[in-house]
Amino acid sequence: MVARAVIPLERETRSAIPSAEAAHHLSRSIKTLHLWACKGEGPLKPLRVNGRLAWPVADIKRLMGVEG
Repeated sequence: MVARAVIPLERETRSAIPSAEAAHHLSRSIKTLHLWACKGEGPLKPLRVNGRLAWPVADIKRLMGVEG
C-alpha cells in the first residue's frame, strides 16, 4: 500500500473525504470519527456512500475556521 499525501484543507476540491483524511485534518483518530458516526454524536455528521463513511469538506472547513 502506498501512502497518499493529504491535500491541504484550503486546496481541497472534493465535496467529501474519507475518514482517514478527515481524521488527519481534525487531529482525531479514525476510531473517534467512527464513534461519532455510530452514536450520531460529535460536531460532524458523515455521509454514507456505498457502505463507507465520507465527511463533508464544507463542514470540516467550517469547524476548523478555514476559508474557501
